[in-house]
Amino acid sequence: MRRRLIAAAATALAAFAVAIPASAALNQQAQVSINPVDYTPNVLDGEVRSFALVGDTVVVGGDFNTVTDAARKVKYNRKNLFAYRASTGEVLPFAPQPDAPVFTLATGPNNTVYAGGQFKRIAGVDHRGLAQLNLADGSQVPAFTATINWGDSRSIIAQGPWLYVAGSFSAIGATTRIGLARLNATTGAVDPAFDLKLAAPHLSRVKLEDLALTPDGTRLAAVGAVEQAAGQWRAQVVMVDMPSGGAVRLADWYTDAYAHECRAGFETYLRGIDFDPTGTFATIVSTGRKWGDHLMCDTAARFDLRGNGLHKPLWVNWTGGDSLYSVADTGAAVYVGGHQRWMDNPEGKETAGPGAVSRPGIAAINPQTGKATDWNPKRNPRGIGARALLATPQGLLVGSDTERIGNEYHGRLALLPIG
Repeated sequence: MRRRLIAAAATALAAFAVAIPASAALNQQAQVSINPVDYTPNVLDGEVRSFALVGDTVVVGGDFNTVTDAARKVKYNRKNLFAYRASTGEVLPFAPQPDAPVFTLATGPNNTVYAGGQFKRIAGVDHRGLAQLNLADGSQVPAFTATINWGDSRSIIAQGPWLYVAGSFSAIGATTRIGLARLNATTGAVDPAFDLKLAAPHLSRVKLEDLALTPDGTRLAAVGAVEQAAGQWRAQVVMVDMPSGGAVRLADWYTDAYAHECRAGFETYLRGIDFDPTGTFATIVSTGRKWGDHLMCDTAARFDLRGNGLHKPLWVNWTGGDSLYSVADTGAAVYVGGHQRWMDNPEGKETAGPGAVSRPGIAAINPQTGKATDWNPKRNPRGIGARALLATPQGLLVGSDTERIGNEYHGRLALLPIG
C-alpha cells in the first residue's frame, strides 16, 4: 500500500509539473514515519549534500563516486551527482560527472535541474559553480551561461523567472555580486535591480551558507558569514523584501541573537534556515562548539517574521555542544539534521544535562513548544551529520555520510514516508 500511495503522489506531481523549492513549499499534516521505504538507492562513499525533486525524479548531489540499487547488486559510477525515479528507486542514466562536490540543487523547468557547488567542470564542459542540466541526458542547457568567478555556490532556489544563488563568490560572469545574486532563470544573466552589497569587514570574506524563500516569493532570507547588508548591520542573518511589482529592499527585520562568537575558527556558525509553509516563521540551525548563557551555538531557534526591527527567538532548542546542519519545516514538525546526540539540552556541555532527550543525528521539534517530539528514527552512526533534508509529497528525504537510519541499512540517503 505504501508503495502505491507514493507512486500515485509522484505521478500526480509529474502530471502537474509542480516545482518544489528546497524551502518552505510543502505542508505535511503529520510527522513522517520512522520506517524508511525499502526501494531507495544507496550511495557507497562520501556524503550526500543536496536533493531536488523534478516530477518523478529525485536528483542527488554531494561528494561521492559510487551508487547502487536498493538491493546493492548493481553498481553505478556516479561522481557527485545522480538521479533516480522517486516512485521506484530506479537509478537513471543521468551522469554529468562534475569534478568537485555539488552542494545545492533546485528544480528547473522542462525536465531540468540547477546545480551549484565547488565544481569547475560539469557535463564535459568547463563551467564553474553553477549549471542547468537536462535530466534526459545530463547535458548542459546551453542558454544558461552563468558561472561564478571563484569559491562556491552553497544554496540556490528557483522560483518563477528567477534563480537565487548564495555562496562565497564575488562575481557572476562579469558582474560583481558578493555572496548573493538573483539571476534570470533562463539565461543566467544577473539581475541589476538585486544587489544587497553584502560585506563582512571583520571577517575574511562573505560566505553564505543557506537561503530560504517564502512560498509567495516576497521574502528571501540568507544566513552565513555576513555583517552588513545595504550598508546596515546584520549579524549573520539577512532578510530581503521583494514585494510583487515593487522594488527589492533590505527588510526592516534583524536579530542580535547571533552577534556573539562561538568557538574560535567559526566565522559563521549558522548552517541552515527554513520558513514554515505559511511564510510566518523561520527556523535557523547552527554549529559552533561552545556553550554558555545567551550563546546560540549548536541550536535550533524559531523567529517570527512579522513586525519590524529587532527580533528575539520565540524558542531555542540546544543540543548541548553538537552541530546541527539542516532544517525542514513542514508545518507538522521542524526536522533538524546534524550529528547531535541530544535535544532539549540547554545545560549540556558535551553531556546530557537535565531534561535532555536522546535524538542521534536527526530529530523533530514541535513548532509551537520548541521541544523535541517523540519521533526518533535514530541515525546511527551519526558521522559528520545529516546535511540534506527535503520535504516532498512522498515524505522526508534525508542525506548524510552514514548508512543506518530507522534501524535499517540505507547508504547515505533515505526516504521517511508519509503515513
